[in-house]
Amino acid sequence: MHTPLIVVTVGTDHHPFNRLMDWLEPWLAAHPAVRCVAQHGTSRPPRGAECHTILPHEDLLSLLAEATAVVCHGGPGTITDARNAGLLPLVVPRNAALGEHVDNHQIRFTTLLSTQNAILLPDSAPTLHTLLTTSLTTPHRTPPTPTDLTPTLTTFTSLIDDLLTSPRRHLPTLRRP
Repeated sequence: MHTPLIVVTVGTDHHPFNRLMDWLEPWLAAHPAVRCVAQHGTSRPPRGAECHTILPHEDLLSLLAEATAVVCHGGPGTITDARNAGLLPLVVPRNAALGEHVDNHQIRFTTLLSTQNAILLPDSAPTLHTLLTTSLTTPHRTPPTPTDLTPTLTTFTSLIDDLLTSPRRHLPTLRRP
């Protein structure tokens, strides 16, 4: 049987992100059969995980390729890496009011991504726990990306041809006041 792998990464920012470790630990304690690899940076290492202060990018990408789920901060690079691995990341943005970052750009960014269904945005430890538990039986995956671009290229070519062969329309001249 395949051992589920949860990857947790806080990126490379120098601010500790202990809140995420606090949210994660009770779930890990309740799921000892799950393998968790955590890149914790300056945060305290979470109990119940295989802990790394930093992971080389290639190693992180390899882990994401095997992962059942990924929990991460709200950094665009990390989110992109997770999505490129086919995972719908569980994103906990850093909060400046808690000393986790210099400002709240991660909160603004992840709120927007959440409205576009590009990430899952747990707002509490219980919500994170529910999403992690669900991922064990139904992994959170990104929709498949079409690899056949022929329909898109055909449409694009048709639009360009129409623009180039259409009679020119005269647009009104803007007059300066």
